[in-house]
Amino acid sequence: MFFLNSPDVRSAEVFTRMPQKYRKPDVQTDWAVANRAGQSTDSFLEGPVWSQAGFLYVTDIPHGRIFRITRTGEWELVVEYDGEPNGMKLVDDSHLLITDYRNGLMLLNLERGDVRPYLERRNSERFRGVNDLTFDSAGNLYFTDQGQTGLHDPTGRVYRLSPAGKLDMLLGNCPSPNGLVLSPDEKVLYVAMTRGNCVWRVPLQADGSVSKVGQYFTSYGPSGPDGLTIDAEGRLFIANPGLGRVWGLNHRAEPVVVLTSPGGASLTNLCFGGADMKTLFMTESVSGTVLVAQMDVAGVLPKQGKPRL
Repeated sequence: MFFLNSPDVRSAEVFTRMPQKYRKPDVQTDWAVANRAGQSTDSFLEGPVWSQAGFLYVTDIPHGRIFRITRTGEWELVVEYDGEPNGMKLVDDSHLLITDYRNGLMLLNLERGDVRPYLERRNSERFRGVNDLTFDSAGNLYFTDQGQTGLHDPTGRVYRLSPAGKLDMLLGNCPSPNGLVLSPDEKVLYVAMTRGNCVWRVPLQADGSVSKVGQYFTSYGPSGPDGLTIDAEGRLFIANPGLGRVWGLNHRAEPVVVLTSPGGASLTNLCFGGADMKTLFMTESVSGTVLVAQMDVAGVLPKQGKPRL
């Protein structure tokens, strides 16, 4: 790839690692059989969410766990349940909405530490395997239904759920839709297509429809773009597992920042946080590590939803 200007390339730093007492090296799971070829998977971190109370929340997909991490890197198990939690977003200070690969959308009450179904099916049909989610300022929820789709079966979906409960399918031809994020003005939805090794740009029309969806960024390697986040200048940040990279793109989709992992290539997801929202947190899933990098522009604070609690 050729770029007009050289990107800022640097290594992320280790913030914290999952303590040994929480690791499960001897527990085999259906998720690990299907998604990691049966390899021993003591944890697989995903779904980082920064809370303004000063905590970072992460999921552990195969073992159905949600963790709370303090500013100093100390871990606390919030809940362990029969599910496969992936992406998360705060609804308010007391609730996290979770995309659960096995169960659909689930709602976690942080004060009580219990999880209940929020949206399990669409028109009596189960989802293929929901992956990630984001809210807009009106409380609409956008989420991906990835399942095992890919170039061999490009039938993954992207949905929008209104606060009133109306569910619209925006895209139905996706090769492994994964992370997604809105532009700061909410006129564009970016969606990572992991097995297509690219990110799609989805213009949102005034009537809520989509039009002229295009391929915005193309990556390479054994996997593809996964989690997404965005900063206040509209720079898109892409976690790229397989490469152990985070791409930070300008408005022309040129990498202007490239972050590398100091250990492990499975950089799956990321979010901005910290007191000034300039700390980029990243999950290195296989090693159970959270990485950090300090950025010069603050991230966009994710919108909170208006779901039926």
